[in-house]
Parts: sequence; C-alpha cells; structure tokens
Amino acid sequence: MNKFIKTLKNIWSIEDLRQRILFTIGLLAVFRLGTFLVLPGIDGRAMAAAVESQSADNSLVGLISLFTGGAFSQASVFALGIMPYISASIIVQLLGFAVPYFQRLQKTEGESGRKKINQITRLLTVAITLVQGGGYLTYVSTMDIPPDFDYIVSPGLSPIIFWATGIIILSTGTIFAMWLGEKITDRGIGNGVSLLITIGIIAALPGAFGAEIELTAFQAPFIFLLEMIILFAIILVTVMLSQAIRKIPVQYAKRVIGRKGAMIPQAGERESIPIKVIAAGVMPIIFAQALMFLPATLAQYTFGSEAPTGILKALSDFTSWQYNVIYFFLVVLFTYVYTALIVNPKDYAEYLKRQNAFIPGIKPGAKTAEYIDAVVTRITLPGAVFLGFISVFPAIVSLFGVNPGFAMFFGGTSLLIIVGVVLDTLQQVESHLVMRKYDGLIKSGRLRGRSRMQDIGAPM
Repeated sequence: MNKFIKTLKNIWSIEDLRQRILFTIGLLAVFRLGTFLVLPGIDGRAMAAAVESQSADNSLVGLISLFTGGAFSQASVFALGIMPYISASIIVQLLGFAVPYFQRLQKTEGESGRKKINQITRLLTVAITLVQGGGYLTYVSTMDIPPDFDYIVSPGLSPIIFWATGIIILSTGTIFAMWLGEKITDRGIGNGVSLLITIGIIAALPGAFGAEIELTAFQAPFIFLLEMIILFAIILVTVMLSQAIRKIPVQYAKRVIGRKGAMIPQAGERESIPIKVIAAGVMPIIFAQALMFLPATLAQYTFGSEAPTGILKALSDFTSWQYNVIYFFLVVLFTYVYTALIVNPKDYAEYLKRQNAFIPGIKPGAKTAEYIDAVVTRITLPGAVFLGFISVFPAIVSLFGVNPGFAMFFGGTSLLIIVGVVLDTLQQVESHLVMRKYDGLIKSGRLRGRSRMQDIGAPM
C-alpha cells in the first residue's frame, strides 16, 4: 500500500504528467456529459424504455448501446459514438493495401502523407455519419411507443425539421467526439479514440454487475462464485497474453574505443528485438466490431422497429452462430492486417544494418527481413486465434444463463478493449516515471504497451 501511495505521489509531482492526466479526465467528462444531451424533439426516457424492451429480442442493440456508453439508447447527440470514425479508418487502411495512391501516402510522403490520410479519414467519417445518422433516425421514428409514454418523437415536430436537425446534430456529435479523441492522443494520456470507447464500456459495468448479483448471487451463490472465478481467470490470461513477447536476439559488431591513445577492442554487445504476441493490440477487435455493426444499420433501414428476418436477424444477434463465426474470422483477419501495418520486417532489417547489428546466424538485409517476417507470422497465429476465441466467449457464457449485459465482460470486445487500453495507458504513465528516474508501476519488469519505436518498425 505504501508503494502504491508513493507511486501516486510521484505521478502527481511530475507537472507534465499531471497536466496530461487532468486534461484527459476533463475531456472524458465532457464526452460523458454529452451522452445525456438528448436530440431535440425526442423523449429520452421513452426512447430508453423502448430500447430496453427491444434488447431482449435483439441483443446487438444492447451491444451498440454499450459501445456508446448508453448514448444510443438515450437518443443522445453522441448516439453514433466514435464508431463512424473507426469505420472510416478501416476503409482507409484497407485502401492502403490495394490503392497505389494510398500506399504512397503511407510509406513515402512522411508527415505530409499522414496529414492527407487524416484529412481523408475525417471526410469519410462525415459521409459515413450522414448515412448512419439517417438509419438511426429511421430506427427511432419507427420504434413502438412504450405503454407508459405518449410518444418517442414529438408528434408536433415537422418531419423535415426532425430529419434535418437530427442528422446535423448527430454528425456534429461524432465529429466532436473524433476531435476529443485526437486531442486526448496529442495532449493527454493514452489513445484518445480507444479511451472514449473504454469509458463508455466501463460506465455500463456497475449496472450489469448489479443485475447479475440480483439475478444469480442471492439465488445461486455457488454459480455466482464460479462466474467470478472464470472472469478473474479470463482477465489474467488476457493480461498475460497482452504482455507476452518473443525476443529475437541481436548482436552488435565488435567495435574499438580509443582511450588515452590506445585502441582497445570491445566485445560485441547483445540485445534483442521484442515482438509482441498480440502486436496489434485492441485495434482488430474494434475494427471487426465496427464492421459487425453494419448489418444492424442495414436492418434499421429495411425493417425499422420490426424484427429483421433471415441472415440480417442472425447478424443482429451477437449470440447467433452466424454472427460469431464471421466475427471470429474478422478478428483473425484484422489481427494479421494491423500487425502488418505496425510491424514492418524491412524497416527492422534496415535499422539493424544502420546500427551495424545483426541476428546471429542470419545474413543482414533481405535474409534478416525474411527471418523477422517468419517469426512475426508464427507468433501472430496463436495471438489471432486467442483474440478470436475471447471475442466470441461472451456468446458461449450467455448460453449457460449469464445475464447478456454482464456476459459481454467475459472476454469479448469489452474485456479486450478495457485490458488493452488500460495497459497502453499505464505504459505511457510508466514511461514518464522512468524517464524522470522514478520507480515504475511494477516491482520487476516493464509494462509493455505499443511504443512509438514499434510503430516505425524499429526495435524497442
């Protein structure tokens, strides 16, 4: 406990770190405040009651509401959350693999290329938000009115005004949320976009935990205890694999150092390149989940408040086998895609060559790049399969009677995002402490988040 208090004092004593943390907390508070600002002409309580009654038949509605921190179910100005921006990022990154123009922006134009990509992503976010905003308003306007309420959308409101103002406000809310995320990344602590999603998920945890206690703890305490043990074990395994690395040994060539006129040979130094087993972190989960929201959006356009049928019904239910099979393979696919984006074997090989270093037994240059690529491919497979399995685990535990709202925290997107974002944020805090010669957050070893050295493909 004394160690913990001392660490908090060290964090608070670093002015730059203190300002970054307070800045992040302030912007997250603004984002949470926006989830309670209801769109004009809508009864927020009636909307929440209608969504709650519908969630029993369409569990994906509850999942969408979870990712927006309840803003979706309350018809808030942040009802669409940050997901349109995530969808736009997916599209732009996929274009980077297929379109030469985007490849040139990513690889050869440096900072100016990144600025152009950011601008394209923002414009695409606006376009996606306009489409999703229309779908959301269709969904709201066609919902069944709950018995205890007179209306969801005010009957005295002109449809033209409702649609025009609603789409503009929803688009503005998403763009503002995107701006908050970028500011947190630049001037705060952690990845801003991921933090916005995480804070919404955490906001739903107390209510889901309370519902599970009411449902299970008093009626079957042994089952509830077993659930807690399984949840704790899953968290431990997730943290362990999130921190797991494969070290590639590196040796620097022998050098001579002049000392008092004499040339003294110095033995080659040995270091290592740490490659994370799950180098992509939480981003494949976010990308895959963003794509899985598209069928629900299509169902809103097609069926309104009516229950969808056929494949759309299956893809709107996160417990269906169709949904989970597609979700599993999307997670595996995006794990490889995102790992390829942030871990470039050629960059590692060039870096080692410039530093006059080599991997023992491997020729410098192309052979080194091939070796690193083979290692990354081998360790990415178990990491991708684990991410895919843990993503569909909530659907498995829900089949055993766990409350669907609480089941979302048994792995799945919720747990992976929380663990990944918390570890990445703590790693940034620890880097500030170590840089100023304070003790780290743990007694031995180091927290491993995705560092900037890893982003540019150089060994950490």
